[in-house]
Amino acid sequence: MSNTNWALDPSHSHVGFKVKHLMFTNVNGRIGQYKVTVESGSDDFNDAQIAFTAEVNSITTGEAARDGHVMGADFFNAEKFPQINFKSTSYKKVSDGNYELVGNLTMLDVTKPVTLAVEYAGMMKDPWGNIKTAFAISGKINRKNWGLTYNAALETGGVLIGEEVSINAEIQMVKSS
Repeated sequence: MSNTNWALDPSHSHVGFKVKHLMFTNVNGRIGQYKVTVESGSDDFNDAQIAFTAEVNSITTGEAARDGHVMGADFFNAEKFPQINFKSTSYKKVSDGNYELVGNLTMLDVTKPVTLAVEYAGMMKDPWGNIKTAFAISGKINRKNWGLTYNAALETGGVLIGEEVSINAEIQMVKSS
């Protein structure tokens, strides 16, 4: 069986994250510019090869001053490290519609393995004859593992920014001709 390539449908996809702020609330953000490629020989994607590249300068939290800080040397150092990359090493079925995606995530020139949960929604033909597939992806990483260590102590105890970052993505792909 030959492999099928799938291309991102950016108008029906979203990549976001959240991190604790002041120890009791969250700051939500999103990545505006990214590419996803999927190559698979099976309809359940069990053998899929998945790659993701995000443009760091497209990260936004909805607050210009904070976004500028996030692009600087305290965080992503976007000028020196303009991309975040992920390449899968395995994608396996856990139960009906649920999969485990394992791969290597590279930020700030540091590569570490990550495991993400994937809900596979199946395939469908859209009104224009395109074959689509969709995935909901979630997981958590510790930002310090990639050198994202900036923080500030709070007067009342604790820290300004949590270490754990929750990742959430809704990705829709279209079968390439």
